[in-house]
Amino acid sequence: MIISDLSQIEGREYPARRRTRNLVGGAAPIQAANFAMGYVNLEPSGGQVPWHNQEQEEVYFLVKGEAEMCLGEECFTMREGQAVYIPSGVFHQMTNVSEHPAVMIYVYGPAGDVEHWRQELSGTLPMAGKDVPPLPEGAFPQCVEPPKQKQG
Repeated sequence: MIISDLSQIEGREYPARRRTRNLVGGAAPIQAANFAMGYVNLEPSGGQVPWHNQEQEEVYFLVKGEAEMCLGEECFTMREGQAVYIPSGVFHQMTNVSEHPAVMIYVYGPAGDVEHWRQELSGTLPMAGKDVPPLPEGAFPQCVEPPKQKQG
């Protein structure tokens, strides 16, 4: 039996102020061909999964907190206990809009890496309204800051 234990998975910090831990796929102990799953902590007041799209279908489930969810031309506030379906190819972004941490789970399929992770870590994430479609009007701005350099 293979177990993914969240308490044993360090995960990765992203410039948009989130920590992502793979439970299925990526660096996780569990590998599946048809889906990937992860646990994400969004920092208060702006922690984000920035504006991007991908080939896979996806679901975001908000475990804790309150977050602005932008999907295509729509923007709405998600509350804990809600899930949203993200169709293949549709641009989306989730931002913690509260002063408290937020936690979400993502599931997408088929499994595989998603380009926006590499783009964000390298500082090459396409900019909303310039390189890719714009965010919905009034949305929290997309985080496109390059990664912070570690002090050595």
